[in-house]
Amino acid sequence: MAYQTLALTFADGIAEIRFTRPDLLNRFDMPAHIEFAGALEEVANRVPEIRVLVLSAEGRAFSAGGDFDEMLEAHASRAVRADMVKYAKAVFNGVVELRIPVVSAIQGAAIGLGATIATLSDIVVAWKGAKIADTHVNVGLAAGDGGIISWSQSIGVNRAKRYLLTGDIITGEQAYQWGLVTELVDSPEEAAPRARELAAKIAAMAPGGITGTKRAFSRITAMIAAQALGAGLEYEMEAMASPDLPATIEKLRAK
Repeated sequence: MAYQTLALTFADGIAEIRFTRPDLLNRFDMPAHIEFAGALEEVANRVPEIRVLVLSAEGRAFSAGGDFDEMLEAHASRAVRADMVKYAKAVFNGVVELRIPVVSAIQGAAIGLGATIATLSDIVVAWKGAKIADTHVNVGLAAGDGGIISWSQSIGVNRAKRYLLTGDIITGEQAYQWGLVTELVDSPEEAAPRARELAAKIAAMAPGGITGTKRAFSRITAMIAAQALGAGLEYEMEAMASPDLPATIEKLRAK
């Protein structure tokens, strides 16, 4: 598959998906959803040859979240909203159901779905100054695409409520103190190399123990997702169709 929004590489038992649209802050629009889901499937098809997946990004943002124009299209079209749900599930399940560990490298802002994908990873390396937030509510949307699950598992339900109900930003350092991030680096440039070091360590270990442990952890996330993901996406699409959405987006653009 020829990718336009990311690069997929394989070497020494490690796959790496690197988001490659720094000019668009690696936003998660529909092309990115489709390609990321496809790349995850390509990685899954190469297990057990591939032992670990690294997620990284070019530029100053890991991913700045969604695209306002697409949100307005979805507001006007039930079919577009149905596609959004389909690919949101494909992305979430593609990460969670992958039989090998996923290591993310947050070198810059991880917002909205960008934060969800990064924090769904099994190991999260982040620059201490990175900005991390799930800002769905700022746009008038429910945080339905998985952030409720990944944040609650990492930092607890009460603290997840505090930040997903306000959309407030936290730093990589705060996220590390609370457990949303599992390893901290001092500069943006160190994030991806450190993630690759950890991936290489895991890739060198006996695969049975690694994949068994990952699959057991995945069952916990899948059980929570069975209760919350479908409902969350339903509520997000209800909000997407709300008559308030265009005005909210216009105000945000004006800022």
